[in-house]
Amino acid sequence: MAIAKVEPLTTARALRGPFDYRLPEEMADLEVGSVVRVPFGRRRELGVVVELAEVSELPPERLAEPIEAMQAGVPAELVRLGLWIGREYCSTPSRGLRLMLPPGVEVKKRRERPRLEHPDVGARSGRPELLPEQERVVERVVGALDGEAGADRELLLHGVTGSGKTEVYLAAVEAALARGTGAIVMVPEIGLAPQVVARFQARLGDRFAVLHSALTPGQRYDEWRRLRDGEARVCVGPRSAVFAPVHNLGLIVIDEEHDPSYKQEGDPCYDARDVARRRAADCGATLLAGTATPRPESWLELPRAELPRRVDGRRMPPVEVLDMRESDPRSGALHADTWAALEQVRSRGEKAIVMVNRRGFAPWLTCRSCGRHWGCPNCDVSLIVHRQAGRLVCHHCAHDEPLPRTCPDCDSTTLSRAGAGTEQIEALLAERLAPMPVLRLDSDVAAGRGAHGRILAEFDTAESAVLVGTQMVAKGHDFPEVTLSAIVDADATLRFPDFRAAERTFAMITQLAGRSGRGAAGGEVVVQTLAPAAPSITRGGWVSLRPLRYCPLSRIPPIIFIIDMLSTSNTGLASG
Repeated sequence: MAIAKVEPLTTARALRGPFDYRLPEEMADLEVGSVVRVPFGRRRELGVVVELAEVSELPPERLAEPIEAMQAGVPAELVRLGLWIGREYCSTPSRGLRLMLPPGVEVKKRRERPRLEHPDVGARSGRPELLPEQERVVERVVGALDGEAGADRELLLHGVTGSGKTEVYLAAVEAALARGTGAIVMVPEIGLAPQVVARFQARLGDRFAVLHSALTPGQRYDEWRRLRDGEARVCVGPRSAVFAPVHNLGLIVIDEEHDPSYKQEGDPCYDARDVARRRAADCGATLLAGTATPRPESWLELPRAELPRRVDGRRMPPVEVLDMRESDPRSGALHADTWAALEQVRSRGEKAIVMVNRRGFAPWLTCRSCGRHWGCPNCDVSLIVHRQAGRLVCHHCAHDEPLPRTCPDCDSTTLSRAGAGTEQIEALLAERLAPMPVLRLDSDVAAGRGAHGRILAEFDTAESAVLVGTQMVAKGHDFPEVTLSAIVDADATLRFPDFRAAERTFAMITQLAGRSGRGAAGGEVVVQTLAPAAPSITRGGWVSLRPLRYCPLSRIPPIIFIIDMLSTSNTGLASG
């Protein structure tokens, strides 16, 4: 008698599975990873077969049979990974296993759909000649793929912005494919997917699939099936791509490995970077993590390869730190020098990126007469003014309410909107820099399907324009025409209650600086701040584990932040 040990996909935490089910003859071909619908108490639940056996502790007549087998199933290696996630992140086996399943798994038959067409975005065809340092990195990856003795199965690629890390990824993926293995390429956010997808499509054709939440459930299922059936051998996507059913996995690439969006906030609260390391180790695959601003733990734990210069040989753009404490109030949210730099970009017909790490029009609303402050009734944080929508919105729990015209406490009309968000900066730039186009990229305007790609494509094809947005404008984009990168209120992230605040502020500034000066015209970077002496902002004084030393912005070792973390949080390293 064949027995299937099944983990029911329930939300109950007190459940202690797996549970034994007797397999009828028509289900004798079930295997580990098969998805079945089983009777469970008075309900019918989906479950995953986690083990097959021939005997059970209970007599056969007391065992129920599965009701039906579903069309979709996951590889056995993903079953092991899901169970590990449930244990590692103090969750449950069922919640870990759910991460491995495709959307709409309960549907047995699906109608034929046209193939997913990817947007045409900043895509390069052909294989550019690699620099010697790029070749050395690829050779180390190839050595690991070939199983050479002493080769590093995990590698941290530390390359300055514009050093050609993506070309190294492409060469490594092609090497993996040439050896009959598959690959996963992880990017931190959906906003980076269109450009990365376009680069991979130009080089790999139909051999890759893309998985991310901006696709419809049907599109995601189709891409998942292409990977599971071996039609596609490379998967590109954000953190959930680490669960892609890639056959014979040989390589996992983690782009921008420092990015906090690789952490999942919902249960199970997994870190996709650690999950990738676990999966690579289980499969005997090679792990390649790349960034210009590595995390301290990655810097310490992983063997390193360096890309110390940009592929075009150009120097990193100069960085000017502007002290907003000395700014003329009449200049508003932007310093007079920032306005001058933007006007020069307009006069030369070039492009600029302005980053504001806040959505909405203003971060808070107060009454000048009685001092009332509008806060979220659920989260006890300030409600953000969204003027275009006429709403006050909480960016934590999504609570919203109408934007008031008068104060409900004193009936005053003297309401003050303090601070500046992306909406306000967009309006200021559009008014002063007209007729120069001003585009905005944040989660408010990019919520629609394909909006990220459309906005980036519009910015890319414009002769001259300004792109305003949150952190998503600072990550991984390659626009050679950008000659100015400016960040507003750069020290805002330093005030977050996070032991990584200094580390992330440094990474944010460095990543934004890397968007400028990639073309022949060169570039510059402007950093507006109220804390110009903060170690993560100033270009001079940087704390190291060794005696104090000074080095330029492009060559800062990421380990500098350990001292700062220890001084601000006694439990920082332990809770990381």
